[in-house]
Amino acid sequence: MSTLSTPPAQQLVDGKLSGASDGTTYPIHNPATGEEIGHAPDSTAADVDAAIGAARRAFDEGVWANDVALRVRCLRQLHAALLDNAEAFTALTTAEVGMPGFMMGAAGFDVPVAGLAWVTDLLEGYEFETDLGVARPMGIASRRTVRREPVGVVAAITPWNVPTQINLAKVGPALAAGCTVVLKPAPDTPWLAAELGRLVAEHTDMPPGVFNVVTPRSNEVASVLSTDPRVDMVSFTGSTATGRAIMAAAAPTLKKVFLELGGKSAAIALDDADIAAVAGATAFTACIHAGQGCAITTRLVVPRDRYEEAVQVAAATMESIGVKDPADPGAICGPVISAAQRDRVEGYLRLAEQEGGRFATGGSVLDRPGHWVEPTVVAGLDNSSRLAQEEIFGPVLVVLAHDGDDDAVRIANDSAYGLSGSVDSASLERASAVAARIRTGTLAVNGGVWFSPDAPFGGYKQSGIGREMGVAGFEEYLETKTLAFPA
Repeated sequence: MSTLSTPPAQQLVDGKLSGASDGTTYPIHNPATGEEIGHAPDSTAADVDAAIGAARRAFDEGVWANDVALRVRCLRQLHAALLDNAEAFTALTTAEVGMPGFMMGAAGFDVPVAGLAWVTDLLEGYEFETDLGVARPMGIASRRTVRREPVGVVAAITPWNVPTQINLAKVGPALAAGCTVVLKPAPDTPWLAAELGRLVAEHTDMPPGVFNVVTPRSNEVASVLSTDPRVDMVSFTGSTATGRAIMAAAAPTLKKVFLELGGKSAAIALDDADIAAVAGATAFTACIHAGQGCAITTRLVVPRDRYEEAVQVAAATMESIGVKDPADPGAICGPVISAAQRDRVEGYLRLAEQEGGRFATGGSVLDRPGHWVEPTVVAGLDNSSRLAQEEIFGPVLVVLAHDGDDDAVRIANDSAYGLSGSVDSASLERASAVAARIRTGTLAVNGGVWFSPDAPFGGYKQSGIGREMGVAGFEEYLETKTLAFPA
C-alpha cells in the first residue's frame, strides 16, 4: 500500500466528506508499478442523485450565484490551500497518474493553480452588465442592458491524463461564474479530485452544495449527470466517442454542452526550417507523459527530400529519452495509465505493421511491472493510414512526407480533428501564412507557446465545442440576458 501523506479519498456531497452510501470502494493503482495505493468511494446512484440535488438547492436557494465577494474569497482560499498542500498534491499526481515530476511546473500543477488565481482576478473586475444605451426599437424609447448570469448546475466530467489541469480548468471558471458544480473524475484517477473536494470542505467558506465530488466507477451510475433535468450544463473532456455519447444524452433536455475532445495534431516543418530541430522537438513532445495529451503533436510532417533525416533524428531523440519511473527526476516518458490503455496502444503498433509501416525505433510494450510502452517512431505510412488519422494516446509519432506548403496544409487539415499543431520556417511571415490556413484551435508558430491561463484552448471539427481557459473559458459558464426598460 501507499506511503503517501494524502488522506484517503472521500466524496464531497452537500458539504460533507464521506464514503459511498453503501460503503463500497474500488482500488487505486500506481501505473508505474501496478501496486495498489489507495481506495476510492464507489459512489452509488443515490450519491450522485444527492450531489445533483445539493448543487441544485445551493444554486436556487443559496447566495453563491449573486455574491461575487463570497466567490472571490472562497476561490482565493482554495488557491492558498492548493499552494500550502503543493508537495503532497504533486506526489499524489506522480503516484496516481504516473506523471513525471517535471510536468508539475506546467500542466501537472503550477499552471492550473495559477489559472485558478487568474480567473479569480478576472471575476473581481468582470462587468456582468453592459449598458447598450437608449434607442427606439419599433418607435419605443428604451434603455437596454445586457446581463451575464451563471448557467446553473454544472456537471464537470474529467479524464485521467492531466487531472488537476482539467479539474481546475472547469471547476474554477464555473464557480467563479456563480455556478454550482458536481465533479466526476475518471475512475483511473479519482483521488486528486477527492483531494480537491477535501481542500474545499476543510479550507474554504464555500457553502454546502456549491461544490460536490462523486467518484462512481460505473458509467451507468455517472450517466445521469448528462440526462438529469436538474443539471443545466455538462462540461466534458475526453475521447471524441464519449463526447458524442454525452452530447446525445444531453440532447433531450437541451443542456448546454462544452466538449474538449481528441486530437491528431500536425507539426509542420517547411522546406526552409531547421528539420533536425523540429524533428527532435516533436519527438520529445510525443514522449511527454507517454504521449497522453490531447494537444500533443503526433504527426510530424516534413519535406519529402528530408524525410529520412527527420525520421532518424526523431528516432535518436526517442531512444535517448527512453522510459523511466515518473518519480525519477529525469523522467520524461513514464507509464501509460492502465493495462487497458497499454493494450490499446499495442493494438495500434500491430496495426502499423499491417498497414506497411516500419518502426525507426520502439514498436513494443515492455514486460515489466506497471504499464509501459516504448517510445516509437513510425515511418513509411501516408496520411490515409489509421495510424495517422486516429488518436493513439501513447508515445507514438508518425512521420509523414509533404511536397510543399500547400501539401503540408492539406495533410494537416486532412483529419477529423483540429485541436492543436505547429508550423516552423526560417521565415516568420511564411510560417504565419501557413498557420492561417490550418483548421485548428491552437498553433505554435516558430516555437511560440500558447498554453497559459489567459489563452483560450479548444478545437475545431471533432476536437470539440467551446473553449477552456481565458475569458472565453470563463464565459462558457455564463448565460446572456437582455433587459429593456422604458427610457
